[in-house]
This record gives sequence, structure tokens and C-alpha cells, in this order.
Amino acid sequence: MALRKVRTMGDEILYKHCKPVKVMTPRIAQLIEDMFETMYENCGVGLAAPQVGILKQIVVIDIEDGDQYLLINPEIMEESGSQTGHEGCLSVPGKSGIVTRPDYVKVRALDENMEEFVLEGEGMLARAICHECDHLKGELYVSRVEGELVDVEDLEEEEE
Repeated sequence: MALRKVRTMGDEILYKHCKPVKVMTPRIAQLIEDMFETMYENCGVGLAAPQVGILKQIVVIDIEDGDQYLLINPEIMEESGSQTGHEGCLSVPGKSGIVTRPDYVKVRALDENMEEFVLEGEGMLARAICHECDHLKGELYVSRVEGELVDVEDLEEEEE
């Protein structure tokens, strides 16, 4: 496994559409391992392939619910409800903004064996799925922020 460089806002690759994964290869499997390692090293809860410079439809998520999620070629099929809260991104370091997302999503994706499955998520998982799937369409959460981006340090001071 290897850490990958996380691309940050302004990098052209973050604004491009990703291509579907057609077949699992050793390179794709290595990329997935690297993405998990990079996400954990940077204290993230999700990471999409374009954030490490690869235009493939691959997302990894770990919201600390005891599961790791891998979504290859994810497609959101259903969403409902809404939740509004602070959101951040490894590609927009040190910043946070208020974003409204669905409170429930149902997503169809492929697993590491390229077998289709359906995942339903609520709350934080729904937020993470939507956030990461946006990356695959070349969208950053900052385009959805209600109000202004704030420094994460300022938020931490407010909570104390």
C-alpha cells in the first residue's frame, strides 16, 4: 500500500467527470487499497478516485460505524428527507461549510469482485455517499455551501 497525494481545490482533475471501471485489475485493486490508506492517514471519512488524481468511478467511505464501504461505479437510485450540517473535504483542507443533503440514499454499485449490490444509508452515511458521488461528476461541496466557507479552527473554538 502507498499513500497518494490528495489533490486540492483548483486542481483541474477535480472538475472532470470520471469514467466507469470496466474490469477489476491489479492496478485498480492497488488503487483501492491506497485510497483507504490515504483516507485514514488524512483523517477523512471518504475519498473519491479523482481526489488522488485518477478519473475512475471509485469511492471509499468509513464513517466509523464498523464498516468500510467501497463503491465502484456508484449510482444513486433514491434519496429522501434532508439534513443540514457542516461538511468538509480533504480536497478543501482546513475549511467547512453548511450543506443540505438527503437524509436517506439508496445507491447501486459494484464491489471489489465487480458484483452489483445495493446500499442504503441514512444520516452521516447518506451525506458521505452524496459527497463522494459528487466528486465523480467533477463537483466539490463548496458549490453547495449555504453561506460562506469557514475555517475549521474557528468551528473547533465555537464548540469549546
